[in-house]
Amino acid sequence: MKYEIFKTDQQWRDELSESEYQVLRLAGTERAYSGELLEEKRVGTYSCRGCGAELFEAEAKFDSHCGWPSFYKSLKNEAIEYLEDRAHGMVRTEVRCAKCGSHLGHLFDDAPQTPTGNRYCINSVSISFQEQKD
Repeated sequence: MKYEIFKTDQQWRDELSESEYQVLRLAGTERAYSGELLEEKRVGTYSCRGCGAELFEAEAKFDSHCGWPSFYKSLKNEAIEYLEDRAHGMVRTEVRCAKCGSHLGHLFDDAPQTPTGNRYCINSVSISFQEQKD
């Protein structure tokens, strides 16, 4: 797939930390309960760490007790790309940034406590947070 933002592998390596590169470009997963944004409660917007595209609003974040930041909906449907992931003997829906193709996490339909029933399970290292200023 062609993305609006294209960088060579070397450009990604130069711009991202080792852990960011492992998750965003190699579809890795950070250790559960280790992410800096897991407990973030302020009002604001979450964006792709790779390109800055806005992905989620804080109002859609909830505590799913899974060890990663969780959201029940994306900011805009076109901000996210969905791919079938059959790795590790499972069938899951991989979530990527639609602007640069960076791996963010996975989407599950196991959150009946939310308005959508969905749980976007997102790696902290794949997103950045911008607090809303009044």
